[in-house]
Amino acid sequence: MQGTQQPTSQTAAYQATDRTVPTRSADRASYDKEVVHAILDEAYVGHLGFVRDGAPVVLPTLYGRVGERLYIHGSTGSRPLRMTGQADPGLPVCLTVTHVDALVLARSAFHHSINYRSVVVHGVAYDVTDPEEKETALHALVDHIVDGRSRDYRGANKKELAATAVIRLDLNEVSAKMRTGGVNDEPEDLELPHWAGLVPLRKGYEAPVADALLAPGTELPDYLKTL
Repeated sequence: MQGTQQPTSQTAAYQATDRTVPTRSADRASYDKEVVHAILDEAYVGHLGFVRDGAPVVLPTLYGRVGERLYIHGSTGSRPLRMTGQADPGLPVCLTVTHVDALVLARSAFHHSINYRSVVVHGVAYDVTDPEEKETALHALVDHIVDGRSRDYRGANKKELAATAVIRLDLNEVSAKMRTGGVNDEPEDLELPHWAGLVPLRKGYEAPVADALLAPGTELPDYLKTL
């Protein structure tokens, strides 16, 4: 993909900080970059948190990753993107992503849980104004939804670009946290007559449904056939 060159790092892990070390179950935390990237790349929706007028705000948002940088887009009138453009030297934010992999049903109420994979990113978000970087970001956002889609659409025109804002968030202060495995019941509860175990969750895709006004002769692209 052509575009503004993104920052890279030769290290295989993010450095732990006071904000990225969990106060509970710290053994579940990971700072491995491959683990973090995999969790981010598999998800579609992140939750972006920031402070507005002294109160916390958390909004669901789409995002895309290019190397060690996340891009988030929206309308130029949206609250966080408008604030990012006004902030100097940027807008302090926190972005979170979570996958739920299984429901953990225990014999006791206390030990009910979920198996999950999550990422928390702390940092400062900046408005993207460079046209080349903005184009790279928009391609990444579309390819994050369906890999290969950026080669199969009409690009944004000047009016659409003017109405679209993009912010970037570098992956510097980052951690992943995961729970895997089965039920952790107390030994004295193992003989209780209550069902215990995992209910796995699975993500899947159904067959694509063509738009009713699709141009005649337009075939289903390969990247959707293999989704």
